[in-house]
Amino acid sequence: MSAPGEVAVIGAGWSGLAAAVECAAGGSRVTLFEMAPIAGGRARDAGAAGEGLDNGQHICIGAYRETLRLMARLGVAEADAFVRLPLRLVDAEGIGLRLPPGPPGLAFARGVLRHRRWTWRDRFALLRTALGWQRSGFRCDARSTVAELCASLPEPVRHELVEPLCVAALNTPAESASATVFLRVLRDALRSGRGSSDLLLPRRGLSALLPTPALASLAKMGAAIRLAHRVDRIEADGSAWRLDGDPFGAVIVATSAIEAARLVAPHDRAWSERAAALRYEPIVTVYATSAGARLPEPMLALHADAERPAQFVFDRGRLGGAPGLLAFVVSGAADWLERGAAEAERAVLAQAREALGAFLREPLCPVRTIVEKRATFRCTPLLERPPMTISPGLFAAGDHVDGPYPATLEGAVRSGVAAARATIG
Repeated sequence: MSAPGEVAVIGAGWSGLAAAVECAAGGSRVTLFEMAPIAGGRARDAGAAGEGLDNGQHICIGAYRETLRLMARLGVAEADAFVRLPLRLVDAEGIGLRLPPGPPGLAFARGVLRHRRWTWRDRFALLRTALGWQRSGFRCDARSTVAELCASLPEPVRHELVEPLCVAALNTPAESASATVFLRVLRDALRSGRGSSDLLLPRRGLSALLPTPALASLAKMGAAIRLAHRVDRIEADGSAWRLDGDPFGAVIVATSAIEAARLVAPHDRAWSERAAALRYEPIVTVYATSAGARLPEPMLALHADAERPAQFVFDRGRLGGAPGLLAFVVSGAADWLERGAAEAERAVLAQAREALGAFLREPLCPVRTIVEKRATFRCTPLLERPPMTISPGLFAAGDHVDGPYPATLEGAVRSGVAAARATIG
């Protein structure tokens, strides 16, 4: 028996939740499956109640239109969810790129010209290069890496701006990151209207931003929610599909790429092999606390090198969390994980004491170190990601599915919405 109005969404990460909400709002009867006991995937609460820990320190930017639209639909007010700040990448000394309010392109130019550490030669070189990117429509040779794209820039600009931006946006070192995707992110941040380059720093736990309200909304719309349920198989049944025997008119596979490859393999071997071929970059988040600590900014850039792992630190106390709780982020952390998570934690704490000593009134004590070994796919040049459509009525969603963005929350949400609209339309 086919069930044309029944849609199964497998996976309750941000892409699966976006797909389920879009389908349910469009009139479909939705069943949401999630193998974990909680929703949210790689962007959710991770600590015990009251700890204020997430399973990674995620941020958004003003250009994340679909994410903000979905949150608004779910009743999540931006002002309650985020601290919005003009883009700033400053260190503990207050030096760095700091964009003033205003149109993003003009604000970027003003921020570069006001950079206190760079020479005038450094500043004009960056502006000249950025103008060249704009004239080209933010396009480049698809084979180029970010390091190759920016090779002519002065070393201070590459080290203090390009490399941190690249690893923050793509979670892939500049030496191997796709210049095409990097420019696409810059284009949307600088050319999508006022506020598009703003930082949106979560002031609430990640589960409260989308997973929890999405589940509540789905329940109100009559969706069936099956947490802690791993789908064993997808079977074709004429013009419909069966999941572990239950019939559905359409299926959206919004799991990790590895799990999707397993489920899709009987139906499209080439799609499965492409998903399984993706390679990953880890992210390490070190939570530590120091009573009375308060950083000069909610987010600071740190100088990372072979002995200093973290690129950024977030003052969770200034973002609505426990006072003195700091979150240190090590993106593109593969080399550090080879040394071991304990060594990465030790090095981060040493780096923190060196860089932030003036703001630490009490000793810095580790709280928890969270390792996401497959945080994002490696966003390399000419990467072939699996497409959204697998077979008639069988679709894929997720930040790994082919699309314009790297592995970001916005990429996940956009993919989920696109898959949902494909099932409806």
